[in-house]
Amino acid sequence: MSDALAPTAESVLLHLCQSVVASPDEVSIEASSVGDDAVRFDVSVNKDDMGRVIGRRGRVASAIRTVVGAAGAKDGVSTEVEFVE
Repeated sequence: MSDALAPTAESVLLHLCQSVVASPDEVSIEASSVGDDAVRFDVSVNKDDMGRVIGRRGRVASAIRTVVGAAGAKDGVSTEVEFVE
């Protein structure tokens, strides 16, 4: 995990994603700065678990983005979460 960008948001995101998937060891997060006070998280999971993190009609992904956004506010940044294959 990267200590500088948004440690609270990143740890919350990691915990949420690992809790949802069948293969928690295969969850990886890459954080990058997207401006002065914004952080983008690219989340990679096992291809069989992609449906689990997105959920029906994107509801799980939306909920994850909401919670990570609140954690990012604690870090003083806005967040973007993208699920990549």
